[in-house]
Amino acid sequence: MNSSNRMEPDQIARLALAIVATAELLGQSMTSDAAEMLAEDLAEHPADTVAAALKACRRELTGKLTPGAILSRIQAVDGRPGKDEAWAIALTTNDEHETVVLTDEIQLALAAAKPVLDGGDKVGARMSFISAYERLVNQAREDGKPVNWHVSIGFDANRRVEAITKAVQLQRIPQERGQLYLADMSIAPTTEDGRALAGLLTGNVTRPSARVREKLQAIKDGMTAMTAANAQRRLEMKIEAANDLAARRALLQRQAEQLQSKEPV
Repeated sequence: MNSSNRMEPDQIARLALAIVATAELLGQSMTSDAAEMLAEDLAEHPADTVAAALKACRRELTGKLTPGAILSRIQAVDGRPGKDEAWAIALTTNDEHETVVLTDEIQLALAAAKPVLDGGDKVGARMSFISAYERLVNQAREDGKPVNWHVSIGFDANRRVEAITKAVQLQRIPQERGQLYLADMSIAPTTEDGRALAGLLTGNVTRPSARVREKLQAIKDGMTAMTAANAQRRLEMKIEAANDLAARRALLQRQAEQLQSKEPV
């Protein structure tokens, strides 16, 4: 268990009292020793999460309060998606245009299932993925490891904005991080230089700074060169794009291997 976020002794004491009170409300007597032992076991989890789990137990249970009942409710709000949603997220990584926000466990499980998926057996790949995913999630929860969402950027800028906005709304990435991503990908220029860049597309040209004029000229030169490219060069550019996609997939694979190497034996 990760002890860095463990509850303080006074929090554990209050938790033990809350456990006794919850048990009594459910018609069950519990000794102080038993409550203290259970509180110690739950102290690795955030205090507000445990409090919410106890509240859910008081509202939902009709039988005895058990460690399993509390843990299942703690785990239900740890932010990790269920197996079906996780598989759907994993499948979107096959589209290089999509920006995907995924967890460590999704990435590791996808790496385990990828050979089967690449072989064309989607049903077998799903079974392999779910088996690995459930094992990884259970292990992470036993270790008290918080969920970690990270972003894999795709080629389509509009889809990037949509994916990151949704991830912020679902509280999968912090708002500050999402704002940084969105600021980098903003399509609403607010400066003269920004409006000048937009003028390339709209035709409403304004006078940019000398620095940006150089960049605009470079862009125009590049567009002219692309227009003039012969069939061989266009083929080469397609190959380069394919290589970029392969590099992106290779990066995801390396990240998965690095995460896998950190998993406990």
